[in-house]
Amino acid sequence: MKDNSFYKGFTENPNSRIIAYNNGESKYTSLKIPWHFVDLEEMPSKREALIRERGLKKYSHLQINQFINSPKNELLKILGGSAG
Repeated sequence: MKDNSFYKGFTENPNSRIIAYNNGESKYTSLKIPWHFVDLEEMPSKREALIRERGLKKYSHLQINQFINSPKNELLKILGGSAG
């Protein structure tokens, strides 16, 4: 939110990860607090999750924003509105 950047990464425990980031436990992410989820995706395997992560890291800022606000964003459906 601080500089309109997005963190894209794999984790098996998203709640713990975002708490750690917002507590400043990572040098990179501590400079951009606060963090919040704009998308969460569950994948069948770690391998598939890492492939997805690699793909997302190639997205432009515009592509990320379009995805966040698209019907494909499951988090958006849960929240019932804007995730970003």
